[in-house]
Amino acid sequence: MSKLVGLVGLLLATLNTVVCSTVLLLVALLKLIVPIRAWRDFASQVLVRIAEAWISVNTLLIDRLLPTSWSIDGLEGLRPDLSYLVLCNHQSWVDIVVLQKVFNRRIPFMRFFLKRELIWVPLLGLAWWALDFPFVRRYSREFLQRHPELRGKDLEITRKACDRFKGRPVSIMNFVEGTRFTTAKHSRQQSPYRHLLKPKSGGVGFALGTMGEQIDGLLDITIVYPGGVPRLWDLASGRVPRVIVHVQYRDIPADFSDSERHTTTATRNRLRAWIEGHWKEKDARIAKGHASASQEAPSLASETIG
Repeated sequence: MSKLVGLVGLLLATLNTVVCSTVLLLVALLKLIVPIRAWRDFASQVLVRIAEAWISVNTLLIDRLLPTSWSIDGLEGLRPDLSYLVLCNHQSWVDIVVLQKVFNRRIPFMRFFLKRELIWVPLLGLAWWALDFPFVRRYSREFLQRHPELRGKDLEITRKACDRFKGRPVSIMNFVEGTRFTTAKHSRQQSPYRHLLKPKSGGVGFALGTMGEQIDGLLDITIVYPGGVPRLWDLASGRVPRVIVHVQYRDIPADFSDSERHTTTATRNRLRAWIEGHWKEKDARIAKGHASASQEAPSLASETIG
């Protein structure tokens, strides 16, 4: 029965994706070939509405077809007219589905920084560009040592890429661990946390250095899967008994968003310590979530994809 539910759900989700992506790409092409700012701004709004409609249908399928129980807290006070930096622990591709379900239309449509080269990915590159995902160019430390005249150029390029967000709200997403959690990665890192990999503060610093003056606050998201870390097929086939999502709003210290001060060693160290402190809280929250639900559902046989 679970396989049948999974197949039906995937078929309907695929149909939804085909319809919405077709319309999205058509509007994206019109946005590309008509280089008028007013038109492109209007097209961007239409494209976001299409993406939100796609998420809404997927969420409806999850709610109607799947037995998954959802425990969500911390959504009070969220507004679609404010700008947020969104940080989250990362365990599975299911995390993306969870974030979309929980935050669709509650906060601005979530975007994340993409490497500049990804704009050339067939179809997806156009879709990301059309949805105003900021493309960035990051120079390595070794490259900057050879070309010191380019120091700070990456931030300048990214700020220009983010100019389109001026005057309108945005949510910037960042998986601070940089990769999905697995026991092998956890062991390799010798992570001081039980349920998390070490957080990387560089991406957060880059986002705040680029857009900090526009960001109203931080959303610190914790996702817990008490039945075991699922794959997408586990979710689609109804084998995820429960999902726990905790949302913590945090104010961002002013110096982290200061375009001049955020690159100093002292500020970077303070940012790293600030994130690590939140990570300790998150680790304890995940342990508590597993403990409180340990008797509620059998564990999944599978672990997250490496």
